[in-house]
Amino acid sequence: MKNLLLLTTGVFFYLTFCNGDKNKPDAYGTFEATEITISSMGNGKILWLNVEEGQVLDSGQLVGIVDTTDLYLRKCQTIAQRDATAARSDDLSAQVAVQEQNKQNLMVDKNRLENLFKDGAATQKQIDDMNGSINLVDKQIASIKSQFTGLQSQVAAIRKQIEQIEQSIRESRIINPVKGTVLTKYAENDEVTTYGKPVYKIADLTFLQLRVYVSGAQLSHIKIGQQVDVSYDKDEKTNSTTMGTVSWISQTAEFTPKTIQTKEERVNLVYAVKVRVANDGSLKIGMPGEIRFTVETR
Repeated sequence: MKNLLLLTTGVFFYLTFCNGDKNKPDAYGTFEATEITISSMGNGKILWLNVEEGQVLDSGQLVGIVDTTDLYLRKCQTIAQRDATAARSDDLSAQVAVQEQNKQNLMVDKNRLENLFKDGAATQKQIDDMNGSINLVDKQIASIKSQFTGLQSQVAAIRKQIEQIEQSIRESRIINPVKGTVLTKYAENDEVTTYGKPVYKIADLTFLQLRVYVSGAQLSHIKIGQQVDVSYDKDEKTNSTTMGTVSWISQTAEFTPKTIQTKEERVNLVYAVKVRVANDGSLKIGMPGEIRFTVETR
């Protein structure tokens, strides 16, 4: 009778332990999303900003404009500088034309002197002086033409300055880069912003990542692409369950985060795992969740 009682008690505790372990989740964690902070690319007053927390924005959508008055005035000034520099090329071309005409005139005079020299009516010195004058004009023409290269370099540099200003004007338009939901708004209309100053934070909430932590013993049963059961609080007493897909597994161990379970469990080494879960609107960033592996992997 005593042995029967001990056997019955043992079976009871075994079943209780097994049932309790079966109902216990395999891992715990919190939901998170890839959050992107959108910053200003321009300096100046925000003339218009169409962003509100909770608003869903499309990729490539114009959501704000920063004042570009100063940039526009700089652009006009730089364009005038470019035109003035380019106009100097016309002046140089005119100088070259004058010197080439002088050379033609000297060449005519040289031909006359050579004819006179043949008749004995001109001296060798006169011919030498004429050749010297022609050589001087050639050097003057070469000197003027050499200035064209410097002017062209100056004009090219000024054009690059204009392109930089135009790029800054384009960047003064705040374009939303990804489709998602606005989480936090940092700026308002009529505020003065600077380059790199945050304007708002956005995240795609159509899918969330549940970051959980598993032990080394569980790690061998987890694979990228594996389907798992994901549970989260529906209300105070019941949970909602959906399917998730393992999308990332850490290659290095770490101590269990302090937010997970008991103090004893927090000193264990675990591996972080991300589970991708479709969000129908009920999942929120920071919400706790838990996963259960399928029977085949346990």
